[in-house]
Amino acid sequence: QVQLVESGGGLEQAGGSLRLSCAVSGGTFSRYAMGWFRQAPGKGRDIVAVISASDANTYYADFAKGRFTISRDNAKNTVYLQMNTLKPEDTAVYNCAAGTSWNHFMLNSGRLLNYWGQGTQVTVSS
Repeated sequence: QVQLVESGGGLEQAGGSLRLSCAVSGGTFSRYAMGWFRQAPGKGRDIVAVISASDANTYYADFAKGRFTISRDNAKNTVYLQMNTLKPEDTAVYNCAAGTSWNHFMLNSGRLLNYWGQGTQVTVSS
């Protein structure tokens, strides 16, 4: 059973930085594309960033471009999301997800993805 555990969320001031981590166990990490999603209160789930299994390709939502960086360490079975220049509108629960299909991250807010973490809260104060 593949398990994903996020960490690194918390309360940060606007303009600050946070780094989220997602540790994966129970599967072959290097086979999976990894992604981050977020859901703010009262809103739907949005894709944030995706990184391919080979680390060769990345995708960023428009709001994440230039501020967020997704990376992975296959030796540690961990994917990261470095978030800089945080804004109050970045406040949300952030979930990581694993999948073998790039398209599954892009379609239907990730509903086709089988493996999800429990989420970590990010709160940005103004």
